[in-house]
This record gives sequence, structure tokens and C-alpha cells, in this order.
Amino acid sequence: MSSESIRTPEVESLLEAFAGLDDPDGVFAFLLDVCTIREIQDMAQRLAVARMLAGGIHYPEIQRATGASPTTISRVSRCVHYGAGGYRRVIERLGTIERTVEHE
Repeated sequence: MSSESIRTPEVESLLEAFAGLDDPDGVFAFLLDVCTIREIQDMAQRLAVARMLAGGIHYPEIQRATGASPTTISRVSRCVHYGAGGYRRVIERLGTIERTVEHE
């Protein structure tokens, strides 16, 4: 499926809605209304995985730290390296997660 076929007028409206929100509380309120709690948690997990991958953290440590499956980590890795650039833009803004909790 091409990005052109996904960018319907409804999707454009959704993008404009996100772009128009300028504070985390407003974004959170919108996400709560639009998504399920699980969808929000899944997106947050994927972003954490992407930031850890960009920080050079290996799959087993990412899996331990986030609870993400190897399949999810692999999919996020493909998107980070070969995707549309969305993760890269966000990671540039937020930075990477370079280390997790101390090893025991």
C-alpha cells in the first residue's frame, strides 16, 4: 500500500489535528479519545524501542527493558533504518535512550 493511498482526506484531517496540538496534555487527551489504552501503550513501547535501537542497544536488552517481542523490535528496526523517516525525526528531537537500568 503506497503512502498516497493512505493519505485520504480523513487522514489529512487527523494529521492536521495532531500538528495543531502544541502541548503534551492536549495530545494525551486527544489520544485518549481516539485510541484505546493498549494502542497508546503499544505506540509508546515502539518509540522506546526505536530510541534504544538508535542508541546502539542490542535486541535482548531492549526486550528485557521494554517487554517488546523480538518481532516488534525487528519491525521497529526496519522502520528506523528503512522507513519513511518518522522515527528518525522524532529521535532527533527527543534523543536516544542509550542505556537502561543497571545490570545486576
